[in-house]
Amino acid sequence: MQDQHINKTTRYFFVKEYSASLILLMSVLIAMVWVNSPWKNIYHHIWDTHFAISLNGKSLDQPLLHWINDGLMAIFFFVIGLELKREFMAGELSTFKKASLPMIAALGGMIMPALIYFLINKNLSSVRGWGIPMATDIAFAIGLLSLAGKNVPLSLKIFLTALAVVDDLGAVFVIAFFYSSNISFLNLAIALVFVILLISGNLAGIRGILFYLIVGFLGVWLTFLLSGIHATIAGILVAFTIPARTKINENVYLRRIKQLTNEFEKEVPLNSSLTTHEQHIIIEKIKKVSQDAETPLQKLEFLLKPWVSFLIMPIFALANSGIIINSNFINEIQNPISVGIGIGLVIGKFFGIFLFTWLAVFFKISSLPQEINWFHIAGVALIAGVGFTMSLFITELAFDDVEMIRKAKYGILLASVTAGNLGVILLRRIKTTR
Repeated sequence: MQDQHINKTTRYFFVKEYSASLILLMSVLIAMVWVNSPWKNIYHHIWDTHFAISLNGKSLDQPLLHWINDGLMAIFFFVIGLELKREFMAGELSTFKKASLPMIAALGGMIMPALIYFLINKNLSSVRGWGIPMATDIAFAIGLLSLAGKNVPLSLKIFLTALAVVDDLGAVFVIAFFYSSNISFLNLAIALVFVILLISGNLAGIRGILFYLIVGFLGVWLTFLLSGIHATIAGILVAFTIPARTKINENVYLRRIKQLTNEFEKEVPLNSSLTTHEQHIIIEKIKKVSQDAETPLQKLEFLLKPWVSFLIMPIFALANSGIIINSNFINEIQNPISVGIGIGLVIGKFFGIFLFTWLAVFFKISSLPQEINWFHIAGVALIAGVGFTMSLFITELAFDDVEMIRKAKYGILLASVTAGNLGVILLRRIKTTR
């Protein structure tokens, strides 16, 4: 029964992720059509509109695009942090046996693309973009895996999800150590004080979500924004301070719920849509017991995930996917940036993930999950080359030059489309040849 419940929940998750990937794709297409239309000036004007906030005598005046990339994406990384903590505590990364294969595969999928890009752009100013082809877009990747057919093993979807989560963690480290600059150690120290306050609140048993959101935003995120370390890192740090313990265990919860529902049944109902005063009190007690039986971490993840999937990521894609395609497009993609990203995402991701997975199995560090064969791994390795959203995000951090950003977007677009299609075709081919 428990396994059936887990499978049902997992399948529901992938259906929701598939829907999110479709909306994300629509945002990308709208942005591309818009920026190549007569109304392209409106597109640029919207994202260039400036907004300012003041803190400690310092004013932050940034265009809307920066607030999206520094603010809304911090919420995205906050949810990624919640997912990471949950996976490390009781998910696909909770034991070495479970975590070893996707972690090793993800490592190969980060090293090989970065190395390829570095070699192609060596001794050029564009070499700074080596982190761009390292990223995998989890929403698009899972959506494409769903297109590969209903017979794709559930274990393959779980493997890809775990791989993409580890990939996101790798992206966080890359952003923190290589794409942060002009660090203000005073603001960083203040941010760490707020982080310690959040950890102390966790240890003291504070479970109110509002406490963590207020201290996390007004304290950690704003001071990180002023420190020079990218503000999205604050999202990960705050997420790891969120309590992941229940007040009562399952047995106590079940006993209390049964007791309260029995009391509710004994009450004489009113002959109307209203409940009696006693029934209302019992309902409030059920709410309190239910709150005690859920963790703040899972509650926040459940509340925020739809907003991130169906609003924040589409807005980010709409704001960052304005890629101008003209008649000279073929000639314009023949540059080290586009080529490095393209080869890195399509070939580097494929060989990195496949080779490192094979080495892990060959040296008996890990074993392939049930129902998965090497053709499945090859298909997933190709799909992982879809780096769209995350690659665009790192592009904005890596380059200040508009021309370099444009070339990077060309490479990301072509590589993501190529890798995604090849992966889906291969996985669908496996289904028909069984």
